[in-house]
Amino acid sequence: MRPSDLAREHGISTQAVRNYERDGCLPPAARTPTGYRIYTELHAAALRAFLALVAAYGHATAGQVMTAVHAECLDGALTAVDRGHAQLLRDRETLAAVREAVDHLTATAAPPAGPPARPTPSDPPARPMPSGPSSIGPLSIGEVAHRLGLTPATLRAWETAGILTPARDRTTGHRGYLPADVRDAELAHLLRRGGYPLHHIATVVRQIRTAGGTEELAAALDGWQRRLTARGLAMLTAAARLGDYLTLRSLPESA
Repeated sequence: MRPSDLAREHGISTQAVRNYERDGCLPPAARTPTGYRIYTELHAAALRAFLALVAAYGHATAGQVMTAVHAECLDGALTAVDRGHAQLLRDRETLAAVREAVDHLTATAAPPAGPPARPTPSDPPARPMPSGPSSIGPLSIGEVAHRLGLTPATLRAWETAGILTPARDRTTGHRGYLPADVRDAELAHLLRRGGYPLHHIATVVRQIRTAGGTEELAAALDGWQRRLTARGLAMLTAAARLGDYLTLRSLPESA
């Protein structure tokens, strides 16, 4: 086979094929007396495996796997694959936690269904409903900390980590937490109790913050779910391609 034969199958350039060989993602090719590369079905299988790994795990991990295979370090290659699967599982667990947290926050904020009950003669006189944050202005850091059972220092640490972004009063410099900021703090608190690290929570909160309203947020979570599903399917394909390549490498004529 020529480089163009391998390249044509995947719609890539012949230079890319040469680069993959140079980087150790393909086994070394034999050369003709005039210096032209001679590729075989082994190289074609290696390229299929590498590109499938790229789609599933990214270029860095795909390169680690293939170079480890060609260095006869199969355990190293499989360890890199295992890390990718572990990351996918963590992402699935995070998505499930976010869905649970959002459902919890939505249920907490939702008004009770149906018309309000009529008072009976024996009921005590109704007291006025206290004003919420939207009518009395932003909450202070102490008020949010008290609401969540946290310390102000914890909220400051979350702000440093990029989880919270409260506005500052131009005159006093005090933080003011709007309802969206309180929602972010409550979501972070739920995820933190679930054992998630701050940098991971920051990523999740940013995704939710940019989603907008409830419908947009639901669409964002559904899109996240679809991407995780696509990654899982890509990993299955990559495993099959890598298995085919390892089987071909083990044949006597390929050794």
